[in-house]
Formats: sequence, structure tokens, C-alpha cells
Amino acid sequence: MVPSQIAIPVLVLLLALVADRLFGDPHSAYHPVALLGRLIGWWGRPALYPAAFQRGAGVLFWIMTAAIFALPFYLFAEMAPLLLYLLIAPFLLKTCFAWRSLEEHTQAVVAALGEDIESGRERVKLLVSRDTTQLDRDHILSAGYESMTENLTDSIVSPLLYFSIFGLAGAAVYRAANTMDAMLGYLDDRERLGWCAARMDDLLNLIPARITACLLLLYFALQGRFSNAVRIMVRDRKNRPGFNGGIVMAAMAGGIGIRFEKPGVYTIGDGERTFDEAGPEIIRAVRAVTLMAAILAGSTVILLGVLINSTGI
Repeated sequence: MVPSQIAIPVLVLLLALVADRLFGDPHSAYHPVALLGRLIGWWGRPALYPAAFQRGAGVLFWIMTAAIFALPFYLFAEMAPLLLYLLIAPFLLKTCFAWRSLEEHTQAVVAALGEDIESGRERVKLLVSRDTTQLDRDHILSAGYESMTENLTDSIVSPLLYFSIFGLAGAAVYRAANTMDAMLGYLDDRERLGWCAARMDDLLNLIPARITACLLLLYFALQGRFSNAVRIMVRDRKNRPGFNGGIVMAAMAGGIGIRFEKPGVYTIGDGERTFDEAGPEIIRAVRAVTLMAAILAGSTVILLGVLINSTGI
């Protein structure tokens, strides 16, 4: 890998972050992830398959969907002239992660609560799968900031890291996997069909979630909150069901000093501060970790390039 081949993906990464902050996620039926969602919706209906074949169908369609979604990214990366690649690749990468929209969705919940509690309940229902009809103000804010914190891995750190190792196609495969999990990975009639999607999402986020937690600990060390973050992370990381979300949420809760709570399911953190007070600090922590993840991803590109050059691969 020559120096220019190292610099190009780093530049694409930087430009993608800038594009995200400038433009966010356009609401279009032709957005690649919207098209992906329609594809998943086409095959992701349990009633289409006998129960005995649903797991097998889920595996088969997982592979097909990831391949179909990633193939244009791969072909573009392999075949596009350099100038065209530099113009388009940042926007293709940008479709695989969501930084600005993650903040906007949470801020929309806060704004809706400023109107009345029913508006807040309706707005946060767009972000979480729990019943929001009886949530009070604190639990509405908890749900909104939980979504932001959990998606710090899913929507930012993971796609950036997969891009740094496997290029545009790697980021696209990850985005397809995460979208399939978001649409099918539930313990309801979709459980058998979505089994593969849920397990693959757990696997693909296993290392990135722990990297995200480490980056949060680094950020809170700079804020003088390292011991609090570590204490809550160690104590509460297993309170939330799943392999990956709890460790990131516990690090955030401890470092900020808030309590994430899904009534009747889990509690994470001590709740020294209210979400009204601490909300802006959660957003700052997400921004800081995003920038650190981008630096880590860029450094990974450079390191891999140096290793490839030194070994002659």
C-alpha cells in the first residue's frame, strides 16, 4: 500500500465526518438505508415461512441482504477513478453511520417534553421499543439518552472501525447487519427469523462496544470522573440484557453521574444528577468519543498500510 493509498481512506473518513455534521441524514425514500429497510421488510415477515424453516430462512436472507447492500460499495471502491472516488466515497461512508442525527433524535425528545409529557412520550416511542404510554419525565429522558448512548457503538464507532479495516464494503456489511437486527432482532413472532440477525449484530459489536467503553473511560479520565465511570461499569454492565449495550451505558452513567432505567427491567447508575442537568454533558461525551473513534480509525488505516508495506502483501 503506497502512501497515497493510506492517505485516501483517511481523507474519506475526515470528509465523511464533515459531511455528516453539515448535512445529517436526508429523509429520502431513496437513501441507501431506506432501500435496505424495504428489502428487509420484503423478506422479514415470519408469516411467509413455516416455523421450522424460519431460522434457516433468516440465515440465508441475512447473507443475501448483506451481500446485495455491500456489493455496490465494493464495486465503486474497486472501479471508480480517483477523483470520483474522493467526491462520492465520503457520502457513501456517511450513509453507514449517523452522528448528527443521533443528537437530533435525542434533542427532539427534549424539545417535545418542553411542550407536554404526551408529546415527549410520542417522540421517544420512535427511538425505543418499550411501552412509553406511562413513562414520566425522567424515564422519557432516560429512554432518549439511553438510545443515544447505546447507538454510540452501533451508529458511530462500529461502522468507522469496520471501514478502517475493510473499507467501504466493510462499513456497508456492518450497516446491513445492524439494520437487520434493528428490524428483526426481537423476542416476539420474529424471534426465529431474526435469530441470525441478532446473533451477528452481537458478534460484530463485541469488540467495538468494548472499544467504545474504553474511549468513554479515557474521556472521563480527562474530566476527573474515571473512578466513578469504572466503578459503575464494573458493577452494572450486566444489568441490561445483551452482550454489548450494558458496558457502554454503564460507563456513560458512571462518568456523567446519571441513572439509566427501564422500569421493571434494569437500572444502571446511581443517579447523582438529573437528565435535565446532565443531558448536555452526555452529548459532549458522545461528540468526544466520536472524534476519538475517528482518530483511532484513521490510525488503524495508517498502521495497516505500514504493515502491508513492510511485509510486501
